[in-house]
Amino acid sequence: MQLVISSKVRQKLALKHGLSERDVRECFCDPTVVLLIDTREEHKTDPPTQWFIGETDMGKRIKIVFIFKEGKVIIKSAFPPNQEEERIYAKFAR
Repeated sequence: MQLVISSKVRQKLALKHGLSERDVRECFCDPTVVLLIDTREEHKTDPPTQWFIGETDMGKRIKIVFIFKEGKVIIKSAFPPNQEEERIYAKFAR
């Protein structure tokens, strides 16, 4: 899997959320991950925006938002999930 994080997104992850590329990669290795598609009208993209909440090796929970295009995983955002995101994920990622 080729993971693509633009310099702008990388900077936002580090400065705003205190996250690194390693944190993102570790979440993709979480065996409990179930991918969901963001169906909200204002977030619809082609290809579809997908997301999940995963854990790093140290147990940090992170919501990862990405698109899969031409064999690449392109990170749109990553951040600690809020309670509503946790609730939605628990409900639909069964």
